[in-house]
Amino acid sequence: MTKNSKKSIPVLVSGALGRMGSEVVNSVLNSPDCHLVSAIDTNKKNNGENISKLLNLKTSDIFVSNDLEGSLCSISQEYRNDNIKPVLVDFTHPDSVFENTRSAIAYGISPVIGTTGLSPSQISELSIFAQKANVGCAIIPNFSVGMVLLQQAASVAAKFYDNIELIEMHHNQKADSPSGTCIKTAEMIEEYPKKYNQSLVEESESLKGVRGGLRNSGLNIHSIRLPGLLAHQVVIMGSPGETYTIRHDTIDRKAYMPGVLQAIQKIGKFDSLVYGLEKLIF
Repeated sequence: MTKNSKKSIPVLVSGALGRMGSEVVNSVLNSPDCHLVSAIDTNKKNNGENISKLLNLKTSDIFVSNDLEGSLCSISQEYRNDNIKPVLVDFTHPDSVFENTRSAIAYGISPVIGTTGLSPSQISELSIFAQKANVGCAIIPNFSVGMVLLQQAASVAAKFYDNIELIEMHHNQKADSPSGTCIKTAEMIEEYPKKYNQSLVEESESLKGVRGGLRNSGLNIHSIRLPGLLAHQVVIMGSPGETYTIRHDTIDRKAYMPGVLQAIQKIGKFDSLVYGLEKLIF
């Protein structure tokens, strides 16, 4: 389903006043390929205020709205005869992301979802719904190109290592654990099907959970939440006589913006759900 890529893409940002949302707003305002049409946030005290003045960004005539449903309805009607589908970028909260995504699809607006916390069953349900509606939907656990490269490297190396553990570290205001990014990394490793980390001794824990979360494949995931961190992931693989470590560190949220803009530009070419940035950039 190819769209006219020469026209500017209308973008709604949900969670516009949050840390990631404000970065997205800034990137969209400064992009030649898309333009901001709606800024949605649940912060009621800023309802109706100009988004550019609130965030001290490039001047725009967009005002903050607390009404996601109303914004989706209004924008879908405004662009119903246009050959470019509007895009909703969502960086909100795990409790609201499923309904936000479903609502966007229902209005014919392509969601680009950066909020993590969706369960496999929810992703499956959204995939079926998007396919029936012929609406492209991108669920992206991590928008960093560097993280995508880490995941690709880990999935290739999994063929050679039977013992693999994952550590993900984030700021202490992240609501879900393990991170969606780390789950995605584990899933990509598990594409090489085998049982990982088979114990050579009878293990016991004097402190419950000290060995981390255990996936059905045998992979262990460890989550760390601390102030001072942003987003970090380490994959450690071991075999007799050596370890192989792959690490990615995000030190500024600006690292995510090229991936966000690529997702905005490319999701209109799809008519179903895609999971992972690699599906859009490779």
